[in-house]
Amino acid sequence: MKLPRRAFLPLPAGIAALVSMTTTTLAQGWPTRAVTMVDPSAPGGSGDVLGRILAPRLSELLGRQVIVENIGGAGGMLGVARVAKAAPDGYQFVLGNVGNFAQNQTFYKKPLYNAATDFAPVALVAELPLVLITRNDFPASNLKEFAAYAKANEGKIQYASAGVGNVTHLACALLNAAIGIKATHVPYRGGGLAMQDLIAGRIDYQCPGAAVAIGHIDSRTVKPIVILKNARSPSLPELPSAQEQGLPDFDAALWYAFFLPKGTPAAIVQKLHDATVSTMDTPSVMQRLKEIGADVVAPERRSSQYLQKFVESEIVKWAAPIKAAGILVE
Repeated sequence: MKLPRRAFLPLPAGIAALVSMTTTTLAQGWPTRAVTMVDPSAPGGSGDVLGRILAPRLSELLGRQVIVENIGGAGGMLGVARVAKAAPDGYQFVLGNVGNFAQNQTFYKKPLYNAATDFAPVALVAELPLVLITRNDFPASNLKEFAAYAKANEGKIQYASAGVGNVTHLACALLNAAIGIKATHVPYRGGGLAMQDLIAGRIDYQCPGAAVAIGHIDSRTVKPIVILKNARSPSLPELPSAQEQGLPDFDAALWYAFFLPKGTPAAIVQKLHDATVSTMDTPSVMQRLKEIGADVVAPERRSSQYLQKFVESEIVKWAAPIKAAGILVE
């Protein structure tokens, strides 16, 4: 006998409720195993340094080990894309930055993901200034002298980066455009390799994050020229800012944030967010971040909602100067 259609109606609702309960239960129990923090850069860069400072305390708070895995390539897009395509179960999240979440959306005509829609934003973590540094015997001690020497030696002068499309590439390219110089870009597979050649004098200059630069500046193996932002850094108080050296509107701060794959249960996003904020407020972590020149973001800028709007605004902010500098990649 054929049953009335209404006899089947409650079933889908029941299944939906069961799925919802199962998802909530899994989220509440997360994590039950190790969690991977993907750093979309090679070892030795600013992200690698930052991630390895945060991971131990995050592990303590989550009760499971947080493993930092470096996946570089394509200006950071390979590592970010892996997380975008990962299962939304909380076991992979990415330490994104201004380069791979804002600049690459314009720099590459066909980026591997949509930074504004393919992720569940967790929290903005820290900001680091970028620094223009040169080989030790470079004949300049300030930005004006640097520009004059570079203009007089066009065709010869070279700058290094941690890879094509990497934030260290775009920062130097934008600086070159701002001060009106032309130089040859030499991309490396990671910031550590680029720094080695700068110290050896095989490259003229580069624009790394303060986390990478400070130790070499303190040991006098490289020469600092300018902080690439509109204010001095507390960790490098003697180094004048771009604003002080004639570039009032130049600000290339390197920010970092955590993102989970789109569709990750809200309870997992919130749990990782809370652990992240507690990590940022841990005195020993704050001290280490200060030592590498990183500024922990203010409490009002730490919410997932803020990060979503911030990423959208950063994409717009960087689009115009990247297009104006003519540094787009097919």
